[in-house]
Amino acid sequence: MSAPIYRDPEFDGAADPTVINRNGTDEWWMFYTNRRAHLADADQSWIHGSPIGLAVSVDGGQSFDYRGTVEGLDAPADKGLNTHWAPEVIWGRGEYHMYLTYMPGTPTGFTGVARDIVHFTSPDLTSWTRRSALPLPTTNAIDAAVALCPDGLYRLWYKDETRGSGTYSATSENLYDWQAEGMVIAGSPDAPPHEGPNVFKLGGWIWMITDEWHGQAVYRSSDAQNWTRQGVILGAPGAHEDDLRFARHADVVTQGDWAALYYFTHPRWNEAEDKAPETPEARATSIHVARLTVVDDNLVAERDIDAPALETGYEQI
Repeated sequence: MSAPIYRDPEFDGAADPTVINRNGTDEWWMFYTNRRAHLADADQSWIHGSPIGLAVSVDGGQSFDYRGTVEGLDAPADKGLNTHWAPEVIWGRGEYHMYLTYMPGTPTGFTGVARDIVHFTSPDLTSWTRRSALPLPTTNAIDAAVALCPDGLYRLWYKDETRGSGTYSATSENLYDWQAEGMVIAGSPDAPPHEGPNVFKLGGWIWMITDEWHGQAVYRSSDAQNWTRQGVILGAPGAHEDDLRFARHADVVTQGDWAALYYFTHPRWNEAEDKAPETPEARATSIHVARLTVVDDNLVAERDIDAPALETGYEQI
C-alpha cells in the first residue's frame, strides 16, 4: 500500500505523469517528464534538457515497464538537447493528441526562458507529428490539460508563469485552433500559486486539481467554467517510506464510480526546507497511484489502499 509503482531506470526523475489506454489493447501507456535527476550539477540544468519518458502497463496500471523516450518532439530548427515538460495525452476526434510544454535548449536557470505549449498528433501513440505552438497570450505557458466541456467546446487549461502562476484557459472546436479565454483560478498575490491542472468527470461533477506544492487543490464545477474550491487532498503522508512527501503534479483516469490518480513524490527531499533539491538523491522521484471517489459531493483521495486495476473502454474527457 502506498508503494511506488514506477521509477525511471535511466535518470530516476519521472515526473508529471499522464496515463492513457492504447485503443484496442489492454495496455496503459504512461508519458512523463524524464528529469535528469542523476546529474550532480549545482544549477538547474537537471530539470531542463528533459526528454519525455514512456512506460507501459499490462496489469491495469498497477506497474509499468520502461520503454525509452519519445522521439520527434523537437522543433526542426532546434539542434542539440532541448527541454520537454508535462505532456498531456488524450484521444479525440479519431486520433491521439499531445500538448507538450517545450523550450529550446537546456537553460541553467528559470528566468528569461520562453516556454510554449506545442500540439502533436499520432495515430498509434508511437509516431508523433508536430502541428503548432498554441497562440497563447504569454511567453511562459506550461502544464496543459484538455477536456471536452458541456458547452461542446474543447477547453485547455494551463499555468501562466507570467501572471502569478495562476490557471488560464483557451477553447477550441477541433483540438487544433485555439482561442484564449482568460483567468480561471487566480495565482499570487490573490490566491495560492499553483501548477499542473488536471480536469476530469466523476460522481456527477467536473473536477479540477492543481498542484500547490503541499498537496493537490480541488475545485468542483457543473459546467467546467465556474469553479468552487473544496480544499486540498493528498497533503498528508502515505504509509510507504517512498510516499511520505506531498503528492505532486497528477493525472486522473476515471473508471465509472472511482478514478485512479497518478502522482509523483520526491521520497528523499526535505520539502520543509526553503530551497530546491540539490543532490541526485533528493531530486529522485517515484510514481504512485491513489484512488478517488466522490462522497457527499466531495472528492476523497485514498493513498494507502490498493487501487483496483484499470479496465479498457474508459477514456479521459
